[in-house]
Amino acid sequence: MNFGDALAALKAGKRVCRAGWNGKGLWLELQRPDANSKMTLPYVYLNYPEDSQHTPGARVPWLASQTDMLAEDWDVA
Repeated sequence: MNFGDALAALKAGKRVCRAGWNGKGLWLELQRPDANSKMTLPYVYLNYPEDSQHTPGARVPWLASQTDMLAEDWDVA
């Protein structure tokens, strides 16, 4: 998939990842704030797997690089 397909999948509630990422098992999700959220707009975050050596289960905000936006190796996680 390309980045546009990955973004559409995120908006549909799916998780996405790239085959070319160095960290295996990473995936992205879209967070849509609710009434209890401090954030007011949707945002994308990166998830680390529970078995990650240094950051098990961590979630961090994510920004797409030019390489990510031009990649053709996106997939549904």
